Amino acid sequence: MRVIGLMSGTSYDAIDAAAADLRLDGDSLVLRPLGMVGDAYGAEVRDALAAALPPAATTLAEVCRLDTLIGQAFAATALRADRELCDGRAELVASHGQTVYHWTDGGRVRGTLQIGQPAWIAEATGLPVVADLRPRDIAAGGQGAPLVSLFDLLWLRGRPGTPVALNLGGIANLTAPDGTAFDTGPAGALIDAAVRHFTGRAYDTDGALAARGTVHEPLLRRLLDEPYYALPAPKTTGKELFHRDYLLAALATLADPAVLATPAVAVEPAASVAPAAPAATTSPTDIGTLAHQDVIATLTRLTARTVADAVRSVGATEVIASGGGTRNPVLMAMLAEELPGVPLHTSDELGLPAAAKEAYAFAVLGFLTLHGLAGTDPRSTGARHPSVLGSVTPGRDGLPRVPRGLKQPVRLVIG
Repeated sequence: MRVIGLMSGTSYDAIDAAAADLRLDGDSLVLRPLGMVGDAYGAEVRDALAAALPPAATTLAEVCRLDTLIGQAFAATALRADRELCDGRAELVASHGQTVYHWTDGGRVRGTLQIGQPAWIAEATGLPVVADLRPRDIAAGGQGAPLVSLFDLLWLRGRPGTPVALNLGGIANLTAPDGTAFDTGPAGALIDAAVRHFTGRAYDTDGALAARGTVHEPLLRRLLDEPYYALPAPKTTGKELFHRDYLLAALATLADPAVLATPAVAVEPAASVAPAAPAATTSPTDIGTLAHQDVIATLTRLTARTVADAVRSVGATEVIASGGGTRNPVLMAMLAEELPGVPLHTSDELGLPAAAKEAYAFAVLGFLTLHGLAGTDPRSTGARHPSVLGSVTPGRDGLPRVPRGLKQPVRLVIG
């Protein structure tokens, strides 16, 4: 079956679409990658999302408007993926949608909201759409995240040692072979928030700003005091916690009004810098000397440190990373520095493009749902039982006929 997976992460900069041929072969799920395309959100949608996401307040009218605009944007990307990757012969779309709120309370997840109305995708493509994938796991007592954990468990099965799959998106998450899976904390979320605040750009291209800065130890220590990092797995977090105002509050406790008051600083083009090494580390100094590049370097080190702490906690013998953070050479160098003796690879080396792995994972989850197979492992999310995920919007011809009573796959084969 040809399936298109659609994904937009917590960085909300673009929609990624990956297409795959998927088939069950005994107890294996065989995935043949067909490629990926990506479309940036238009300025109207991106700005409206930024204005509506926590800690900002919004209205139901704006949520309704965004649900439609994002659904239409996902539909356009799905059409493009069907045309360019599937020769117009896709059979199913699996849409993650755009997470706008993940409701946590005392370490439990009470609810979650992903918008991007799937009816727009079904109407535009004529294909059935699996969407709204997280709530079923939450209803079963789980965290609803990280949903890529089942994909990772199937993919890593049989690999020697203790391989860990790591995703570096807005939030970082990992999966270990014993089923342990959790969000480690921010990956790009705080870095991107700082870059937007200080420069007006969307993110730190090639880690160029971090490479110019120095890690400020007092600020790093302040950020590492966040209670989330000490919570046991399974656990999940998001931009409800790690956002711009969270960062500004941390800076305020270290009394740096100059930094707080200097958004949108003009800097030279990032493309002119080719960082090859992690940012330096300062000795404790007066935070009044802190430049915005130092803040960004410190946040990059925060991501590397908290990810490395999480990786060590599961006894990893190798890390296989994916997500947008793998394109930040300063972050990757810092992570390697924090994990001496633990090989750090990207998923490209195992046949899955790092930029598209999550989109492929949601294609797999949609395929499993359509075939009545579970898309979760309770060891990863903390749910009471495995669940068939999501809701299905019929296509122009209804739902495809698929066999039932199939065996749950135990491994994923890329080929």
